Amino acid sequence: MKLFDVYPLYNVTPVKAEGSYVWDNNNEKYLDLYGGHGVISIGHKHPHYVKALTEQLNNIGFYSNAIQNPLQKELAEKLGKLSGCEDYNLFLVSSGAEANENALKVASFYTKKSRVISFSSGFHGRTSAAVAVTDNKNIIAPINAHNPVTILPLNDVAALEAELQKGDVSSVIIEGIQGVGGLDEGTPEFFKALESLSKQYEALLILDEIQSGYGRSGKFFAFQHHGIQPDIITTAKGMGNGFPIGGVLIGEHIEAKYGMLGTTFGGSHLACAAAISVLEVLEEENLMANVNEVYEHFKNEVASLPGIKQIKGKGLMLGLEFDFEVGELRKELIYNEKIFTGGAMNKKLLRILPPLNVTKQDIEIFVDALKKVL
Repeated sequence: MKLFDVYPLYNVTPVKAEGSYVWDNNNEKYLDLYGGHGVISIGHKHPHYVKALTEQLNNIGFYSNAIQNPLQKELAEKLGKLSGCEDYNLFLVSSGAEANENALKVASFYTKKSRVISFSSGFHGRTSAAVAVTDNKNIIAPINAHNPVTILPLNDVAALEAELQKGDVSSVIIEGIQGVGGLDEGTPEFFKALESLSKQYEALLILDEIQSGYGRSGKFFAFQHHGIQPDIITTAKGMGNGFPIGGVLIGEHIEAKYGMLGTTFGGSHLACAAAISVLEVLEEENLMANVNEVYEHFKNEVASLPGIKQIKGKGLMLGLEFDFEVGELRKELIYNEKIFTGGAMNKKLLRILPPLNVTKQDIEIFVDALKKVL
């Protein structure tokens, strides 16, 4: 049997990793400034993370959600405290797409409406409703295209209100900072309008923090830069530092009912152990302070590089937009300079999503390599 060929692959085979570095099967060392799509939050093979998973696996790795699992409650309490979102309830799943599916479903249950508003260049996953609210026709199959979705321009308050006035919108979903789309984001004024207009027209506001959450923007969630309170927050990627886990933070005004949601693998013992250890490292090593410090250093270092039109994003969710397409640049960086970076729907954008404990020295290595390649 062969693999279903849906990924174009770089000719690199990582076999071990530590901190912000990976090594391939030829023992070549690479600087990882992409973290597997922003998944690696506390660094590869962090000793506290490895210890937590090992100890948990030696006890019990998995059982169903039909029994008590105190680790789920511990995770919810720690996440609420560290994120400042204690007035939410947590539903655990296994991925970002699953988190968004359940968020959209909860909103529809609550409002008894079905249409969803999302935004240009937004990406929310590849499953049924999540892909329907994603702005990429190439990945929406006919079976997904029947979901009632309206995609609006980002930062257009008038267009938003015109659609909400129709009265059939169950939810508005938006990324704290766009990921795959290219690091665009709503203005503070737009986020304020999202909050107030959603409330006025009885739709729920869903903040997709799958990539922008868990300290990556310099605050725990990116929406916290704008002083708003969404009804539902979704998270995944950095939540497990590589272990598959996602979460839906659901406002306390939304009532839970037995059978409303379900999952086989979500919130397993191993997943919770991974996620708890991530939160402990984030707090104990004060990684959000490092994010903000390295962000300022990064901006200063790249400011004078040739060909850069603008620096997009916040914290360690960054994009360098050039005046040319970056496909060949990425290949040069990975094959000649041994540095992983990411791309986006915007073909002129280089995406930077390193572990949150990346150092200033690591950034300087990248900048020197970029100067050389450019």
